[in-house]
Amino acid sequence: MNAPVTPAAFETGHFEDSRFTVPGIRCAGCIAKIERELGKHSAIDSVRVNFSAKRVAIRHLPELDDDNLIAALAGLGFEAQRLDDNPVAEDVSEARLLQRSLAVAGFGMMNVMLLSVSVWSGAEGSTRDLFHWLSAIIALPVIAYSGRPFFASAWMALRNRRTNMDVPISIGVLLATGLSLYETVAGGGHSYFESAVMLLFFLLAGRTLDAAMRSRTRAGIGALLSRMGRSAQVIGPDGRLQSIAAEDLRPGMVMLVAAGEALAADGIIEQGSTSIDNAMLTGESRPEARVIGDEVHAGATNLTAPVRVRITAAASDTVLAEIARLMDEAGQSRSRYVRIADRASRLYAPAVHSLALLAFIGWMIAGAGVHQSLVIAIAVLIITCPCAMGLAVPAAQVVTTGALLKHGMLIKDGSALERFAEVDLAVFDKTGTLTMGAPAPDLSSLDDDARRVALALSSASCHPLSTGLAVALRDAGVVSAELSDIAERSGEGVFASWRGIDVALERPDTAQSEIAVQLRIGTTRTVVNFTDPVRTDAGQTMAVLDATGIESRILSGDASDAVARVARELGVHARAGASPQDKLETLEHLHRQGRRPLMVGDGINDGPALAAAHASIAPGSASDISQQAADAVFTGSNLMPVAVTVRGARACAKVVRQNFGFAIVYNVLAVPLALAGLVTPLIAAIAMSASSIIVVANSLRLRSLVR
Repeated sequence: MNAPVTPAAFETGHFEDSRFTVPGIRCAGCIAKIERELGKHSAIDSVRVNFSAKRVAIRHLPELDDDNLIAALAGLGFEAQRLDDNPVAEDVSEARLLQRSLAVAGFGMMNVMLLSVSVWSGAEGSTRDLFHWLSAIIALPVIAYSGRPFFASAWMALRNRRTNMDVPISIGVLLATGLSLYETVAGGGHSYFESAVMLLFFLLAGRTLDAAMRSRTRAGIGALLSRMGRSAQVIGPDGRLQSIAAEDLRPGMVMLVAAGEALAADGIIEQGSTSIDNAMLTGESRPEARVIGDEVHAGATNLTAPVRVRITAAASDTVLAEIARLMDEAGQSRSRYVRIADRASRLYAPAVHSLALLAFIGWMIAGAGVHQSLVIAIAVLIITCPCAMGLAVPAAQVVTTGALLKHGMLIKDGSALERFAEVDLAVFDKTGTLTMGAPAPDLSSLDDDARRVALALSSASCHPLSTGLAVALRDAGVVSAELSDIAERSGEGVFASWRGIDVALERPDTAQSEIAVQLRIGTTRTVVNFTDPVRTDAGQTMAVLDATGIESRILSGDASDAVARVARELGVHARAGASPQDKLETLEHLHRQGRRPLMVGDGINDGPALAAAHASIAPGSASDISQQAADAVFTGSNLMPVAVTVRGARACAKVVRQNFGFAIVYNVLAVPLALAGLVTPLIAAIAMSASSIIVVANSLRLRSLVR
């Protein structure tokens, strides 16, 4: 990567962005190494690593092309591939490899252990040799296949003159396998195939659990971009309509957008008027009127009438695509979060290498010989294997997520539990989060005839309030009146004739609530108010959070009157009219203040904030985009799972610390015995397995602690 770079070129700021998938990113050290080393290059402006997506984004001068950057990453020990423009690309090959490797290791462990029982029971001579050979036939291919995740990682590290936790693991497995094969060929009394296979199985179990949790963190931003229309009917110079794919739309083209259709690009209305559902950008639950000269954005749904829209931005330049980028970039802050296991393992590799080497050298000096010294060194490597440490976090997290699932909360990422335990502020969206997100009409002002007419009128419209009114009336057993001359006028309402009388369902002149429609029968006008009820346990949930030291706030894109009503009812501070960018900036400001905010939201407009928060939750009724951006999703109409999750995460963190404490005590007691030559590789493997089982048993207590 030696492309010449001039100061003048850098000052112009003509940067390009390149993105790569890097499956070898495994810990906080990998993140620091990539960002630090690449950041030193004079032609690179910034480097961002997304840990959960295993992705690297590099902003650089044009002098560097993708091949240069891939070579630079390879020089740091990380194989990289170009990431397509589709931000959803996700590498699932590693998870599948771990699952297959775990299955093979489990099969091999059971069979080799079964054969070893006979040897432990006292089999000798040719019978013992036969069992050793059978164990070798099973273990060697199992180790070769199941050990690949560790061997490949260790080799990549060593090739680039660095180390990681997989290096001592690989050395221990290979030495135990090599010594066992030597003993088998030489007709020795002991082989340690079961130790090597057992070691791989427990390590793979922890890593597979961890990978399974990580794989949920990003289902992809593509669902957000899919909200845009896939194509548009474009009016050509000759007046003919032509269907053009969204990615081929260009500014200046004129789209004809039918009622009920999602916009495929941003633009300005040139002809017609309508109402649109723009909740994805504003969170506003009310449809918004749009007339000639107004802006409309990709992903919004045209509700009531066809309009002509002159395109101002398309494809990656739309507001919706910008939200996708905000979500992707906001996720970088989480990627820099250093997990407990990463922090605990930083000193593991050099410590284990040193202990094993000292054991070998010390026993050689003591005159034990190469064979005996090697056996002791292998025992040290196995007994200090990080199985208990590797299971300490995922075992506790898996049990906790299972317990929280019974309370209606689905946790998508193990590291999110660590962040949930650290939150000190809860920020709630309003519509669909603190409220049910489905405005319900108050029918008490309507008599029987009015209800029948209202049902007939509302059934003739696709407006969300009309739809909600029609559903409520049908649920109340109302039978529709027979109308004639039914017509819907964009932005005005639905008009008809009933028994020779003019009737209409229209926008009210005044209303008692922030959402309402007006039923007119002749000269009689009746306002039907809608309310979006607050979740019944919202106040109780905030009280529980407050008792745990967590302040609650409302951050909403809705109108100020609607937000103020909910804020007064719950007695919390609120901000209304916040755009997606406003919400993101608010979360970033809280981070700069040293706060660790929990964001709870449901709309597409909440996506960037959900991704930027220290931890985040979305209701099950939320948009797909919000559910994918959030760390957790709760089902049902109750909000209490939010508070239960925080308490459960804190209980999980406590058990994780206990697990690590046990792992440390285990090593303090076991390592001296191994160094003293009092532990064989087989006993070391059994001790290692026992420590792992104890860690799992301690984690199982969380089933009763999460409540």
